[in-house]
Amino acid sequence: MTTPSNNNLDTAFFGHPGGLSTLFFTEMWERMSYYGMRALLVLFMTASLQEGGLAITVASATAIYGLYTGAVYFMGLPGGWMADRLIGGQKAVWYGGLIIMSGHIVLAIPSDKTFFLGLILVVLGTGLLKPNIGALVGQLYSAEDQRRDAGYTLYYMGINIGSIIGYFICGYLQTNMGWHWAFGAAAIGMGLGLIQYRKTLPKLANIGNGPTEPLSAGAVRTSWMVIVAFLVALAVITFLMMSGQLSVNPVVMAQYVAIAITAVFLIYYAAIFMFGKLTGDETRRLLALFLVCVASTCFWAGFEQAGSSLNLFGRDLTDRMIGTFEIPTAWFQSANSIFLVIMSPFFAALWINLSKRMINPSYGFKSAIGLIIMATGFIVMFIAAQLAASGLKVAPFWLIATYFLHTVGELCLSPVALSAVSKLSPKRMAGQMMGVFVLTYSIGNVVAGLLAGNFDPEKPAEMPDLFMQITLFSIAVGIVVFLLALKTRHWEKLADKPEQDTPPQAPVGQPTNA
Repeated sequence: MTTPSNNNLDTAFFGHPGGLSTLFFTEMWERMSYYGMRALLVLFMTASLQEGGLAITVASATAIYGLYTGAVYFMGLPGGWMADRLIGGQKAVWYGGLIIMSGHIVLAIPSDKTFFLGLILVVLGTGLLKPNIGALVGQLYSAEDQRRDAGYTLYYMGINIGSIIGYFICGYLQTNMGWHWAFGAAAIGMGLGLIQYRKTLPKLANIGNGPTEPLSAGAVRTSWMVIVAFLVALAVITFLMMSGQLSVNPVVMAQYVAIAITAVFLIYYAAIFMFGKLTGDETRRLLALFLVCVASTCFWAGFEQAGSSLNLFGRDLTDRMIGTFEIPTAWFQSANSIFLVIMSPFFAALWINLSKRMINPSYGFKSAIGLIIMATGFIVMFIAAQLAASGLKVAPFWLIATYFLHTVGELCLSPVALSAVSKLSPKRMAGQMMGVFVLTYSIGNVVAGLLAGNFDPEKPAEMPDLFMQITLFSIAVGIVVFLLALKTRHWEKLADKPEQDTPPQAPVGQPTNA
């Protein structure tokens, strides 16, 4: 059984445990592949056939984009469960990376028929890798280690270094070589990440080297049968869609999926309370975490406009010429990552210095502030959209200013939210809770795709209202979360108490297996 390691004396990686470097660089290359390819999805689907695209409508393309990005995070729930109960975090990251690389290789094939197959493989692989690599970061630190927030911020910087590489390489290749060359570069990036992970794996020692709560032999066999049945059913559905025997309306599907994932999140969270045999302190800590989840969901619904409506705004309504050089559209999205890399060390130092002065804002406060700051970015886009509605292409600094504000909001919310999951979750279900939390990304991404479907570059006069609606809703939710955090901040402090030993528990929906 894997137990969290106490590495208080391990300062091998910028004052943090050496295992953080393994996870840092693995996630860096995985994010290079993910964001580099993702930045091109809506552009590829909406591009004309003459341009090598799929000529899909904006509403359908953004709905597919939302379904894809939402599914990427939704699969984190079974991915976290598999690590906790079947294979452990280390193997989940390794096999997830292999599947992701296979997906990008399929996308690199110049055939429209295999496009969605490639997306499905990336979804499955990311579902294994993403929640578990984040959980492994938390297991590097003891409950009393004050470096946790700073460690997650450094880890987050690795994510964004990778995304910068992806945006620039894939954006350049798409413009100068073609779409599928860019998708191929994403496969190479994931391959580099896998090589690095394998060579530096000993730095993790026993962290994540096996399931935290292994099942009995019979339950293991049953679980693998269910997994295989799911994969077979998915393969059949994919074949029917690729052969044209099954067709779906992406917008309608996205609407139902958003409702379904929200229901799964609420039911799963409630089931943990009812069947998880939680102590009183654990119950209160999970209630505090739920508030962070609400803020995270709303944050990503606005923030993820970057790959859809803001991406289209950059392509169609922004003046991208600098002399005779035309800026590739995907490069604009790198602004967020560049700002993150520049500012992450300052935010990491900020949390540590506040802790030293006994000033440590609660996770709920930080999340609320991050959500509100993100919302102010859409005030900038509201003004830019009004200028675009006059018939002129706007200067690039409007998008850059929006991404700057989104970045500040992200640094207030996202890394500390990951830290909150790691610290507030019962240790025996760390992987599952990370998977549950990642559902907030999933819901936010699907909703973001639906919102972006209202964006029509041919009707710029309608854009200001879209951006203002996102602004007002996000600020309202941020204020509510801020007020509720006045109560939950006391519950978060319960995580500083040593966790009592409790008997092994079954995952939600499974009987206890001795």
